[in-house]
Amino acid sequence: MADYVYRRVMHDIKQNIMAGKYEGMRLPDERSLADYYQVSRTSMKRALELLERQGIVFKKRGSGTFINPLYLKNQSMFRYEGSNLGLTDSFTAPGKKQSIKLLDFRAVKASPETAQDLFLNENDFVYQFKRLRLLDDQPFLIEEGFVPIKIAPELNDDILQGSLFNYLQSDQGQDVTKSYLTITVEPSSAEDQAQLQLKATEPVGVMSGIFFLADGTPFEVSTMRVHYKYMRFNTFVNLN
Repeated sequence: MADYVYRRVMHDIKQNIMAGKYEGMRLPDERSLADYYQVSRTSMKRALELLERQGIVFKKRGSGTFINPLYLKNQSMFRYEGSNLGLTDSFTAPGKKQSIKLLDFRAVKASPETAQDLFLNENDFVYQFKRLRLLDDQPFLIEEGFVPIKIAPELNDDILQGSLFNYLQSDQGQDVTKSYLTITVEPSSAEDQAQLQLKATEPVGVMSGIFFLADGTPFEVSTMRVHYKYMRFNTFVNLN
């Protein structure tokens, strides 16, 4: 079964967790969930394993699968999952609507650094864009990215005001499956302060990354500058 099936199931379970639909912080058993979603046991197992790797649920031997209470306490934050999903699906904040304001969009010749990151020739062109992401009316992230024109030739303003990764999957039949991310914290710049409503003394989180298609082709290189109130990194560690 196609990969998107188990990811669809995983994200529906996450939404149900956020909505408090599982009594006693416990998920139904794997067979019941597979029957409910009408998917194979293999796809259901993959969805649950991914949720467990993300620290959203944990399995207690002989008792079942339970929701991690720490996940619920930190639900209003950025979560990049390293799957085909971009920021639109990786940021959750109950009761708040996410929107995107396109600040800049143009075609430019790739700089030597961008060409190297995206494995392009020196004369190749890329789309350069800058977007401001908001929760209701609160700006929380400035995103600047570069995408090779030859990979997404029909990229336009309307697409960039929605989920770029979801467009790539649904319209182009491509999945962004891997990424390399660097996460740092810096003093906020004048632009950060103006766009993210930060004080001069307040810092900004910086996430720089390269995103790869399923066949290993670099699809996008981008830098995301995040309001410090929304910048948290969670990981789940197995001590074996």
